[in-house]
Amino acid sequence: MISESSSFVKGVVLGGAFCMLVTLLGHAKVGHGTKAHQHEHHHIQAPNKEDVLNLSEGERMELSKSIRVYCMILVKPKDLGHWAAVKETWSKHCDKVEFYSSENIKVFESVALNTNDMWVMMRKAYKITYERYKDEFNWFFLAYPTTFAIIENLKYFLLKKDPSQPFYIGHTVKSGDLEYVNGEGGIVLSIESLRRLSRVFEDSDKCPEQGGMIWKLAEDKQLALCLKYTGVFAENAEDSEGKDVFNTKSVGALIKEAMSTHPQQVVDGCCSDMAITFSGLAPNHMHVMMYGVYRLRPYGHTYNDALVFLPPEGSDND
Repeated sequence: MISESSSFVKGVVLGGAFCMLVTLLGHAKVGHGTKAHQHEHHHIQAPNKEDVLNLSEGERMELSKSIRVYCMILVKPKDLGHWAAVKETWSKHCDKVEFYSSENIKVFESVALNTNDMWVMMRKAYKITYERYKDEFNWFFLAYPTTFAIIENLKYFLLKKDPSQPFYIGHTVKSGDLEYVNGEGGIVLSIESLRRLSRVFEDSDKCPEQGGMIWKLAEDKQLALCLKYTGVFAENAEDSEGKDVFNTKSVGALIKEAMSTHPQQVVDGCCSDMAITFSGLAPNHMHVMMYGVYRLRPYGHTYNDALVFLPPEGSDND
């Protein structure tokens, strides 16, 4: 469900409060920083509500049906708890989701890649995805098992983006001369970017499967290098107010930071009310987020969204 008011973030923050309580009892993995505007990069923004309201009802319906997102989750046997949580929570909102595992796991259905190297896993997953689904989906979202995603917000963000253009979107980071999308926050490719990527995979000089013997780049940096050779560059995703929507920290961590830096504006200082991803979540936190995002509603508040993204046919999503 897409919200164009602050009601959405109230639900998320309430869910985040539960996350904080659980975190105090234990601890969760926290990703990299999420501060915006700490480096120079390309910026790409979500549409504002006026953009949507100016569309006719027919145009809205056509747009809502045309955005189809394929989700790919990279997992390893050690991630079984997260794997189960992702499978039972947010991934049900993808138009199709598949788990790409380092090896065959009997307890869960997955595409076995037969390697533990994360870059090789990512390459193989993208190659398989393109070969199987290049004519079926126009947007491709890759995530790690500690990521929580609100797919409806992703679709809203992509509403007026043309997938025939080379989009490579997420939370961008600058590393020397290289600008890349941090994998912790999730990576979005348009079908055109995926097409170019599949082509450069065949060029071992520009996009080698294995890194050098002396040093090895992280998989998200290697992806950026390969895409750069095809003319595709990382773009930082922001809402209409300039706030990041792909987050590399959990809601609990972001709220804790906001309480320290913006004690009088915790909600506004925390994160965008159109956030797409949060990262570093433990399995139980994912269920808390699911409750806060999709279940918890303040009585008396109404939602007048101009668009509704219907669940995939046969889906049992919330």
